[in-house]
Amino acid sequence: MDQTILLHWVEFAVRWLHVITAIAWIGSSFYFIALDLGLRRDPKPASGADGDEWQVHGGGFYHIQKYMVAPAEMPDHLVWFKWESYATWLSGVALLAVVYWLGAELFLIDYNVMELTTWQAVLISAGSLIVGWVIYDLLCKSPLGQNPTALMLLLFLFLVVMAWGYTQVFSGRAALLHLGAFTATIMTANVAMIIIPNQKIVVRDLKARRMPDAKYGQIAKLRSTHNNYLTLPVIFLMLSNHYPLAFASDYNWIIASLVFLMGVTIRHFFNTMHAKRGMLWWTWGATAAIFAAIVWLSVLPLSRDEPLEEARLPPVSERFVAHADFADVANIVLGRCSMCHGAEVYWDGIATAPRGVYLDSDAAIAANARAIYLQSGVTHAMPPGNLSFMEEAERAAIRNWYRSVTAGAL
Repeated sequence: MDQTILLHWVEFAVRWLHVITAIAWIGSSFYFIALDLGLRRDPKPASGADGDEWQVHGGGFYHIQKYMVAPAEMPDHLVWFKWESYATWLSGVALLAVVYWLGAELFLIDYNVMELTTWQAVLISAGSLIVGWVIYDLLCKSPLGQNPTALMLLLFLFLVVMAWGYTQVFSGRAALLHLGAFTATIMTANVAMIIIPNQKIVVRDLKARRMPDAKYGQIAKLRSTHNNYLTLPVIFLMLSNHYPLAFASDYNWIIASLVFLMGVTIRHFFNTMHAKRGMLWWTWGATAAIFAAIVWLSVLPLSRDEPLEEARLPPVSERFVAHADFADVANIVLGRCSMCHGAEVYWDGIATAPRGVYLDSDAAIAANARAIYLQSGVTHAMPPGNLSFMEEAERAAIRNWYRSVTAGAL
């Protein structure tokens, strides 16, 4: 047991927590959007509610009413939907710190893109999330906030600029992940800084027996609508680190930008359906066309086609190459792994290196030392089914090499 293994389990635990909280947040968000759009509006409701809905679930019937501004009196029991959002963001930042900040030299910094020190990369990573929210919030509070369509178009351009900017600073994997974290930060800040505070103002007015101002609900509704359309792109970007055809393409920032358009077309279909205004089947065609464009962009020349030796290796990789046992380990990896993980794949049924992992050069082996250690040294995950017959002595050599270089510190 060393720090790499412990950190791997910490990452697994935090990722699990992040997925659980994200399911809770997205589930409640999608439910309330569908509920709000599907309410039956009564022009003269006896209760004073703006609309209501009867639903059945789990063997019981539910009668739900919505008040556009507020009910006449403050209810005794009020459930706030906020902790799902907060817990998702907090667990996401924790995962960002564990994977990309503690492992900056491995996953955040790419010397082929920009040579950064660890503290510079982490500062850009954290700072971009804060600055992004400030710019977004100022745009929403500007006169453009009165024109939702114009505001959405400008916000889309803002996201495109951020997508391009991240790819000019970080590795492709980290760039798309950070664009997702950047967008998720905006969504959670909308809840924490705008939606919940506005709802608390309404609650205070009710307790003081004052008529709440309708503007607070309108502002919160605008931010909630933004969150609704941003949710699906964030999920795509968070999953993108498993798919090199998305993050390792020369056009990864364009792919990321197109994903936001797919989020709009998909949500527009469901929002229109929930509002009982028909089913806009053309949105399916638009989504398929955008996805086809993404697939086409992904198979154009990849940035990783350039050999890693052309750029200076980061210090952590240099240490792995300089070790006395590196030549033996490199021979093991080349013999057991490179038939699949190479620029030319020699295994039937595999077109490109799985997950964009290349192990056919000294630089590539050093850059993936941690993965090799965990996948082939500590466990038998690779080669899959031990198809290339890696021996236990070879796995031990990988373990000894990695632990000797890191002394259990990575």
